Amino acid sequence: MDMEIFLDTAEIEEIDLFRDFIDGVTTNPSLMARSKFDNCDELIKAICGMVSGPVSVEVLSDDSDMMLEEGKRLSAIHGNVCVKLPCTLGGLRVCRQLSKIGIMTNLTLCFSSTQALLAAQCGATYVSPFIGRLDDVGHDGIGLVKEILEIYDACGYRTKVLSASVRNISHVIQSARLGAGAITMPAKILQQCFLHPLTDAGLETFRKDWNNRRTN
Repeated sequence: MDMEIFLDTAEIEEIDLFRDFIDGVTTNPSLMARSKFDNCDELIKAICGMVSGPVSVEVLSDDSDMMLEEGKRLSAIHGNVCVKLPCTLGGLRVCRQLSKIGIMTNLTLCFSSTQALLAAQCGATYVSPFIGRLDDVGHDGIGLVKEILEIYDACGYRTKVLSASVRNISHVIQSARLGAGAITMPAKILQQCFLHPLTDAGLETFRKDWNNRRTN
């Protein structure tokens, strides 16, 4: 099974740069607040028009009824919208309701395997364990991804584990080795995936050899 690669951004320029290498985009209120777009709906439409896969857009409401209405409204903006909900009692309740009517959901801010278990029970499309934030407080972020994958495999859940809060290349590699269904990363981390000093050194050697040949 292929691992979906998402770019964690709300910047059109970044999406355009990497659009050939990503399956979709994840956003959050903080990222969208920093965007140059004044109208959030127009920004969502623009992002959805640039990628063929899911674009996670987060609800802002805390109340379940309001989250449900907001989720439905966001989903109606474009077929690629995946409604992002928090791993809370209210968020999980809304996840179940949206899943029943065929709306994609991404359960975010997941920090425990029990939250991930409940997300799968509620029919979530994705669950997003926050690797980096767990590492920041002395916990094992990648260990949580492994634990969730083991639970999903044992129980036969279809929810995809989406590694989030990715801080370095090691997070990318370890998530792929574990078989995470998806990963999202900021542009600076995705850029690093293309780079290696030996590649640059090899290219420089080839150029020098060729130029020396032409001058001799």
